[in-house]
Formats: sequence, structure tokens, C-alpha cells
Amino acid sequence: MLTNRLTRLTTALADQALDAVVIVPGANLRYLLNVSFHPSKRLTLALFSAAGGRPRIVLPALELGGVRAQLGDIAHFYPWTDAAGPTTELLEAVGQVFRGRRARIAVEHTVMRVMELRALENAGRQLGVELDIVDATPLLAQMRMVKDADEQAAMAEAARIVEQALRNTIAQIKPGVTERQLSHICTQEIMAAGAEGESFENLIASGPNSANPHHNVSDRAFQPGDLIVLDCGAVYRGYASDITRTVALAEPTPEARHIYQTVLAANTAARNFVRPGVTGEQIDRAARNVIAAAGYGDFFLHRTGHGLGLEINPCHEPPDLVAGSNVPFAVGTTFTIEPGIYIEGVGGVRIEDDVVITEAGCQSFTTFDRDLMIVPV
Repeated sequence: MLTNRLTRLTTALADQALDAVVIVPGANLRYLLNVSFHPSKRLTLALFSAAGGRPRIVLPALELGGVRAQLGDIAHFYPWTDAAGPTTELLEAVGQVFRGRRARIAVEHTVMRVMELRALENAGRQLGVELDIVDATPLLAQMRMVKDADEQAAMAEAARIVEQALRNTIAQIKPGVTERQLSHICTQEIMAAGAEGESFENLIASGPNSANPHHNVSDRAFQPGDLIVLDCGAVYRGYASDITRTVALAEPTPEARHIYQTVLAANTAARNFVRPGVTGEQIDRAARNVIAAAGYGDFFLHRTGHGLGLEINPCHEPPDLVAGSNVPFAVGTTFTIEPGIYIEGVGGVRIEDDVVITEAGCQSFTTFDRDLMIVPV
């Protein structure tokens, strides 16, 4: 699997006339090499040459044992000590990759820190190599958007785990329990169900708070008649799930029921529209048209969905399901579908699922009941 990804990367670099891509610890490095680093202020860079061959990893000496155990002989290692600093090793690695007087390289614009960029630029100057630096994000996003069978299996298990946790969490809703208390319960249930961790800090929003799509958990106690939005996710083998369900504590108002049925219809319309070749804009429109037709268009405040995989927090990975997202989606593309309506003084509803495009259309990793659940008092 890793060999295939490195081959695809080499081909992509050549297609875009790039000499190399330089990656820092994070989701892209995990994707390419299946290796994770302890977050650190110490310089760590992986250099992948368009000429192919083994990547070159400049890393702190204290990380060498653990990384070598994960990678074996897949990479060349350039370990540096705190006493000596990384300059010598970085120059050696860069010199092996950038052999001409000019090099066009890609770096992660949204991830690489100034510290790493300056070190790379300084190495180029010392070696007499003029670096033309471009953004690696589109190249890497294109590779990662389509998930292989192993990735999809991990995402399916992450969905199973979070659904088990969500079921157990909802069972503990009752009047007087606070959002914060239920949030702690949700975290515990996700870990107990077998997750490596939460995909993100879960969101519990009740009553008037449910009208805020990004509500911060509070000490508000649940009351009969509340709509309660639960948004949570689990990580399994590095891959994330992300699900939202909205339940009612006792019988909701007729308007709340109508809002719920509208959002459910939008979720269903979007999922039914998914097939190979569709765009994010088209799926967004399928959901948005349903909500607008019901008179709630001004209260659908966010995009219909986002990409899902190794990354979800603090940044979602591509693609986006929003106006202007016009790249056709291929089989294996994974993302969320999460329409919502949010009305101050009334409340909010969101119903979110994780899906993958198949040859036949759309498969949903999440299967939790989408009908309105009434929690009895």
C-alpha cells in the first residue's frame, strides 16, 4: 500500500513539474508513510524527490528508534542532536534531493511552520540552490480524497464505534442533566467503544443553544420539549468518523417537528443524489433546494458537508460540499452530508452522515436511525 502511494506521489510530482515535496509531521506524512511523530518544536522534515527512491527524513535523534521501528528501510534517516542542531543533517538531505541550481518544490502552506520554511530556505541558500516554493495542498488533497479499501474499512469501524457510543449517550439524557455532563458521558462512551480518541471535541447543544451550529458546551440543564443536537466522532486506525443526530426530550413543538422533517428530507435528497461524477456544488444544491422550498433557506447557515478521512480537526480535508466546488467526485471519495436549520428562539436541527461514492452510487458508513427520536421524560 505504501509503495503504491509513493509511486503515485512520484508520478504526481513529475506531472506538475515539481522537483520534490517537503512534508512536516501530520496527516500527510501519516498517509504517505504510515508514521506518526510526537508533536515537537524540534525540526522534522521528510523530503520526497520526483526522481523517486526512498524519502529522506531529517529528525531529532531521540525520535530515530521509534520511527525506524515503524518504517524499517523504507526511508533514509538524518538524525540530529540537541547539542549540534539540525543544520548539517538538513544540508546533507537537501543536497541529495536538490542537485541543480534551481529547484521547484511544494510545501504544506497550511501546516508547515515558519521555523521549518526558514530552515529549508536557508539550506537552499547555503547550497546555492534557488528554491521556487509552491503549495502542496492541491496535489496531496487529490491523492487523499479517494480512499482505498483499507481506508474505507477503518472509516466504517470508526462509524460503528461512534454509533455505539451515541446510542449509549442518548440513553442517559433526562431532565436536569447538563450539556457538559452529557459531553463527558459521550467522551467516555466513545473511548469505551474502542476508539483511539475523539475525532474532535464533541458538541452538545440543547434548547435555544441548538440554534448555534458551533455552540460551546455549557452548564445548561435539559428541559422537557428541548431539541438536543449531538455531534461527535471517533478515531480508529487514524481515520475519523463524524455523526450528528438531533433528539427531542419529550414531545417537541409542531414547528420543531416540521423543521426536523425538513432537514431529514434534505439529508435524504443529498444522499440519494450522490453518484460518481457529481460535484460538491450539486450535492449542496440538492440539500439546499429542499430546505429553501420549505421556507427555511435563510436558516441553513453552513455548507452541506466536508471531506473526511485522516483529518477533521482543526481543519477538514477536501472536498467541500458548497457552491463553487466543481471538481467531479470519483469512486472512493468520502465526505459528510449534514444539512441543518437553525432558528433563534426556536432551536436547531442537524442530521449528519458519513458517505463514500461507489460505482452504484452512495454507501453510508453511518446507519444510525435518522427518524426523530423522542426521549421520554
